Amino acid sequence: MRIRVDVKPNSKVPGVEAIEDHLVVRVKEPPREGRANAAVKRAVAEYFGVAPGDVRLISGTSGRHKIVELPDR
Repeated sequence: MRIRVDVKPNSKVPGVEAIEDHLVVRVKEPPREGRANAAVKRAVAEYFGVAPGDVRLISGTSGRHKIVELPDR
């Protein structure tokens, strides 16, 4: 399953919010050295109840708009 994710780095309050057909993920980490991407993968994994290693970043590694892939259930 592929999901569109909009990322808000450097947020004071982290969290995941479902909006229509995508997710808005707020993370405290800055968008440097892959820290925000790792935090997004952890947040999405926790939201869907899967292991962080099962979340793959398909596109958007250097932008705020990403597509992640989760294993089919």
